[in-house]
Amino acid sequence: RGLSVGVFLRLTGLLIPNFVAVILPITCFVVVQFVYQRLASDRELTVMRAAGLSQFALARPAIAMAGLTMVACLLLDLWLVPASFTQFRQFQFEIRNRLAAFLLQEGVFNTVSDNMTIYVRTRDSDGTLHGIMIEDGRQPNSHATILAQSGRLVGAESAPRVLLINGSRQELDRQNGRLNVLTFAENTIDLVQSSGNTDQRLRDVGELSLTELLSDNPPALLSIGNEGKLRVEIHRRLTSPLTAVSFAMIALYASLTGGFQRHGGLMRPMAAVVMVVALLALGLAFTNLAIRNTALIPLLWLHAVLPGLAVVFALFAPEVSQPALRMPLPSERG
Repeated sequence: RGLSVGVFLRLTGLLIPNFVAVILPITCFVVVQFVYQRLASDRELTVMRAAGLSQFALARPAIAMAGLTMVACLLLDLWLVPASFTQFRQFQFEIRNRLAAFLLQEGVFNTVSDNMTIYVRTRDSDGTLHGIMIEDGRQPNSHATILAQSGRLVGAESAPRVLLINGSRQELDRQNGRLNVLTFAENTIDLVQSSGNTDQRLRDVGELSLTELLSDNPPALLSIGNEGKLRVEIHRRLTSPLTAVSFAMIALYASLTGGFQRHGGLMRPMAAVVMVVALLALGLAFTNLAIRNTALIPLLWLHAVLPGLAVVFALFAPEVSQPALRMPLPSERG
């Protein structure tokens, strides 16, 4: 809508931490799967097992990487993502309420906000507007259509306004169905999203810090309709990093179990990919269900922890109950 490339890059950059927090557990799974499948296809895992390395010793690098990924995700979800999302929303608010109104394009319907549309037939080089039509729906009970021959934008430092000259304001009375028409020589219209204080905005639950989420008194100006979103957001930020460990363990199980195949096998890696995709879908479903019914919040913890624990038991339990035999080194032979 006429904004500069710098504004676009700034808005996009403020969303990158959120994208990284979402993609990091999946990236950890892909890396572990690729590296260990490559080791298996090159028979390096077979050689290391023959040298006496246990399953846990083989899995140790992947576990360390999963732990680092989990810590990085915790830092992102608990600190960096809320901070960057707050800056994004604030900058977006400033653009919509203060900057976009001064970038009205002539000959098109400009959507200034969700409930206000402005049409300008022509615009002079000095900023004078001609042929103005404003559809103002900020007041649900008094939807208005405003027409004016000319006008100009004023109030660049605070909330933007348009000074209308020689026009009319038409409102439909919902009680009797009568059309009320008011003509004016001059009139000023605020081009803001609401009729309230333009210096304040509704905050999204994703902007709140962990301290604010755990507070007994929710912050004012919060754009949520129920308490469930607050409670679910707390548990989502704490459980989402744990999925990095579960995904890495699934990749390990697919790579370290099963017999050796000379030309490699695709069944176990594909099964691991399908399982991770299913877990991602279940995570979204459990989050939506928990928002509707907070009693289902434990499902978020089960989804994040249970797959990893199950894989750990299946992968390392046989080794604990029956230690692997180690081939003697040449120096140890009689």
